[in-house]
Amino acid sequence: MIGAVTVNPVASISNRVVSVARTDESQATEEQIAQARDKALMQQEVDALKARDREVRAHEQAHLAAAGQYATGGIQYTYKRGPDGRFYAVGGEVSVDTSEVPNDPEATLAKAIVLRRAALAPAEPSQQDRAVAAQMTQMAAEARQEINQATICPTCGGAHSAEAHAGVAVYAQAGLEPAKPVAIV
Repeated sequence: MIGAVTVNPVASISNRVVSVARTDESQATEEQIAQARDKALMQQEVDALKARDREVRAHEQAHLAAAGQYATGGIQYTYKRGPDGRFYAVGGEVSVDTSEVPNDPEATLAKAIVLRRAALAPAEPSQQDRAVAAQMTQMAAEARQEINQATICPTCGGAHSAEAHAGVAVYAQAGLEPAKPVAIV
């Protein structure tokens, strides 16, 4: 027969089975690729969280070590659960006492200097760290000004305290000529 096509039903079924098997293999391979991709992404996220955890811990430890006696507690961390189920530090803080030392500008100045250094202790200070450092710079300037004013007499402007004039007032009430106040440094 010219132009006739003969179909072998067994060969046709066999080709279909091979074709179906290849499709199943392709799907299995695609699933394996997707699983491998997901696993790689998960590992990438875990690696990033581990790096952030190390960075946060070093950052906060630098604050705590530099703050010394002015730290009011330990480090408080903020955690995030990773895709592996573990918790990683992603933020933290060290609470410090930033109040002035009552009636002691020298101690306030020393405290402000220590706390400014503590705020800037990490390798990469945060915006909050820089704000605290600025606050401590201001506190130090005010303490220095108070120290300088305490040594300048408000009565005569001399480099001594107002208490030096107490004796002058006693002499004046008695009608006597007092000696000039002596500078106390």
